[in-house]
Formats: sequence, C-alpha cells, structure tokens
Amino acid sequence: MRLPLLGLAADERFLNHRLRSTSLGGIAGALLAIGLFEYHLLREHVFRWELLAVGITMVTVKLAAMLWYHFTD
Repeated sequence: MRLPLLGLAADERFLNHRLRSTSLGGIAGALLAIGLFEYHLLREHVFRWELLAVGITMVTVKLAAMLWYHFTD
C-alpha cells in the first residue's frame, strides 16, 4: 500500500499500528463520554443523555465487532 501524501509504502506494521491506535482512541473517547456523563450527573445533578448515548454507542459497536470477528474469523 502506498501513501499518496508521504510517498512511502505501508507494510503490515503500519496497518497494525493504525488499527491499534484507532481502537485505543475509540476506547478513550468512550471513557471520556461516560466519565463526563457521570461528572454532570454526580456534581450538577443533570442528565446529559447525549454523552451517555455516545459512550454506550461506542462500547456497543466495539463489543459487537469483537463478537463478530470472534465467530467469523
């Protein structure tokens, strides 16, 4: 695979690092969204449903993909 901007060939290590960094970014985003939901709930006594929805969606997609790959790979 050639990267058009850099002009470099991407090998399996690059693709594996991209996969891991994307996964880690998704997990961090889900934790942040759920953490902010908890903060607003406990400190301000306000439900921020959009934060909860984002966090639950990210966790659900991650778990569904893990199950899919487990049973189909």
